[in-house]
Amino acid sequence: MPKKSIDHVIAINNAWKVSCVWNELIYPEDFPKSKLPPIIHESKKLTSAETYVAAQNQYGGFIYGGGTMAFTAGYYALYQYRPKTIAFIGCDMMYPEKGKTHFYGDGTADPLRDDITLQSLEAKSNRLLIHAAKQGCALVNLSQNTSRLTFPKTSIELLAQPPNLISWSISVEKKVLQLEKELNYFIASGKYWEQLHLFDKASLQKIDQLWLDCITN
Repeated sequence: MPKKSIDHVIAINNAWKVSCVWNELIYPEDFPKSKLPPIIHESKKLTSAETYVAAQNQYGGFIYGGGTMAFTAGYYALYQYRPKTIAFIGCDMMYPEKGKTHFYGDGTADPLRDDITLQSLEAKSNRLLIHAAKQGCALVNLSQNTSRLTFPKTSIELLAQPPNLISWSISVEKKVLQLEKELNYFIASGKYWEQLHLFDKASLQKIDQLWLDCITN
């Protein structure tokens, strides 16, 4: 891994086991403490809901951003580090019956649960991609496998060359942001699953479609 092109490595959940080359581990509230690294070196940092919820709330919260750690880590990185590039790997969320394409191995740990915030992973991916671009940050996917992420594909070797920012429909973006504001689906604690009766599935599907329509290529 060329250090000159990567300044900070954030591991998600169990991914700290893949390599010792990580600076920060981000994990959800229900992550078993027994699965955390047994010894934390002073150069490494643990980040829990106490920190990342406030970060994702700056971008509209979990109902609009998506309640899965791949997206949460993206919003957290945007808020905390203001980077020029965020590169994802091992977050394709394909969950095939055979093979290992992500950090859960065969996917049995959390295979895309039935979640009102995850009706369209591609829409949520577009949303994060656009929010990043507005901040001057390019999102890319280092995985060469089929992916639910809509981020442009690249390689570690090419990270030293800043990727181009994506383009999108500003008019559609304004429309979807206005709809998000009108619905006001915001739970400050991040625990949206405790108040599911407040959210209309069809309205969220409409929002997802607009985020999909923002990027047509």
